[in-house]
Amino acid sequence: MDLDQIIIFLIIGGVAGWLAGLIFKGDGFGILGNIVIGVLGAVLGGRLFGILGISFGGETIAPVITATVGAIVLLFLIGLVKKA
Repeated sequence: MDLDQIIIFLIIGGVAGWLAGLIFKGDGFGILGNIVIGVLGAVLGGRLFGILGISFGGETIAPVITATVGAIVLLFLIGLVKKA
């Protein structure tokens, strides 16, 4: 990965984490928290969508959707672990 790809990945992670925070919690987690949740969500979402055979076309909105769904699943799993 070159620097441009890393920056784009972090921006997508930040947006995805922020969206997941809005959907799941009601607000974001701060810029660093959003990026961490979004990046981990992107990895999880990519893995889940790959296993399920789901793919979106496009280069702009598809990664954000995948990362956001993964971040929501991640926040849900974290919530289950916290309750236990």
